[in-house]
Amino acid sequence: MKIQNLTNSPKVPFDIDGFILHTDKKTELIHISLKAGESLEEHKNPLDALFFIISGSALLTVNGEKWKMKANDTIKITSDQLRGWTNNTNEELRILVIKLL
Repeated sequence: MKIQNLTNSPKVPFDIDGFILHTDKKTELIHISLKAGESLEEHKNPLDALFFIISGSALLTVNGEKWKMKANDTIKITSDQLRGWTNNTNEELRILVIKLL
């Protein structure tokens, strides 16, 4: 058994502040941080994902439609949907992503 956290977990394989906290056959747990003004461009993933806003707020774009997300909000995005994040605030955004493999 191993306790995972942001200091001992592997970084995600793309250019954002993200860490893979857990992976098994059915799920992957990722922590993402976006600094003030930082964005994650709209993209598709070949899987469904749950997003939980740990702290901060941001605009989530899903298939071109914008949603204002804030701390403690949760949303499920399916594999057929484009998704992107924009931290349009002056504070850090922290998101917990649960990928459903």
